[in-house]
Amino acid sequence: MEIKIVDNVCDVKCDVLIINKFVDKETSSELVSKFAPESFTGKSGQIFSINTRGELPAKNILAVGLGCEEDIDNNVIRENVAKAVKKCASMKAKSVAIDFRTHFNYAGPAVLGVSIANYHFDKYKTKKEHRISELYLSDVDNNLAKRAEIVSEALKLARNLSNEPASFATPSKLAEIAQGLEGIKTEIFDKEKIEQLGMGAYLAVARGSVEAPKFIHMQYTCPNPKKKIAIIGKGLCFDSGGLDIKPASSMLTMKDDMSGAACILGVMKALSKLNPEIEVHGIIAACENMPSGSSYKPGDIVTAMNGKTIEVDNTDAEGRLTLADALCYACKLGVDEVIDIATLTGACMVALGTAASGIMGNDDEFVQRIIEKGNEAGEKYWQLPMWQEYRDNMDSDVADMKNTGTRYGGASAAGMFLKEFVTDEVKWAHLDIAGTAFLEKGQKEFSKGATGAGVRTLIKYIIEQ
Repeated sequence: MEIKIVDNVCDVKCDVLIINKFVDKETSSELVSKFAPESFTGKSGQIFSINTRGELPAKNILAVGLGCEEDIDNNVIRENVAKAVKKCASMKAKSVAIDFRTHFNYAGPAVLGVSIANYHFDKYKTKKEHRISELYLSDVDNNLAKRAEIVSEALKLARNLSNEPASFATPSKLAEIAQGLEGIKTEIFDKEKIEQLGMGAYLAVARGSVEAPKFIHMQYTCPNPKKKIAIIGKGLCFDSGGLDIKPASSMLTMKDDMSGAACILGVMKALSKLNPEIEVHGIIAACENMPSGSSYKPGDIVTAMNGKTIEVDNTDAEGRLTLADALCYACKLGVDEVIDIATLTGACMVALGTAASGIMGNDDEFVQRIIEKGNEAGEKYWQLPMWQEYRDNMDSDVADMKNTGTRYGGASAAGMFLKEFVTDEVKWAHLDIAGTAFLEKGQKEFSKGATGAGVRTLIKYIIEQ
């Protein structure tokens, strides 16, 4: 989609001109009173369309209600623009212009809303989905529009990778993509190097697959960085459950178990264009969890990079084993903060559904900052408890700990497990996106499938330090 900034969108020949109305004003655009009926009150989400019959360069007007102007924010704009764009798609519009009359600078959320609604994963379809090809804006902040375009491209990469079949998005493919990111220094560690680093937990998970594991370390740097951050994404390119194999129906979407890794690749893609004054390390321990004669087994004892031993209670609790070694590695980089993001537990999805991701950490102020940036970016997080009782349930008779606890409190137990591999001097947060990374049906501005969960939050957190 091409974005064009023009002097006056009302003078542009396009298929649809989107305008707005607020409920607490007689009219927000003079075109509303001319074309829309009195029944169009401006309630948020309300849409009215009409053919201009040649009275304007635009073929059609699409009026969108934005609620009360005093309540307007990025999320209101993004969600309502996305809804309008879906209507435009049903009208087979190719060119769309937006003219919102408001004190609010709507460039960023408008571009993001259009991009999210305009996304379709139809790579493997012979008949492609309809897309808007041109977007016109005027009287907006060009820098905000450009930043939103960069975030949109990061989201697109993350969504594409999570929607791809596991036969495409292999550990080697993720490594290849990481090596091709502009302005990012990337190192790829093969199995031999991973063994030398002592990543026994990660390697145990990878043992059952013919796909070789790839440990990916990306780095964005700048002169005199204000802070050093590591962001880690769970990179299970397919999770069968291993020898504790999942039911067939539960494996259907396990191509998305690398959504954390996809998020990190999207974020790193954006950083060299956004140029934050932060040094960022993007880390992915990529592999597959498959059943075979060489698979790790229940009852095995594995040793993580920091020397802690783990009894394998369930081979389907594999993501935390790969993250354990990734966390150990990140803490050795001399960073100030570590954020990991993972489709980690079904328990988190049971607790929070698809509306919010879980978040935990070892520093409440740090966690709250991430929650705040997530809310501003349109992604909700709910802080889950990290109490010693959850850790006690993972005590082992034969090792330092087990990789699972009881059937209850699974999301918090997973967080307590990960905490064992974070050094005390590093601020750490864990984002569980099991419920938000992949939708079984459309929700708000997102269509069914991958959402790119975490991309908007992490980018906003990094660039607004």
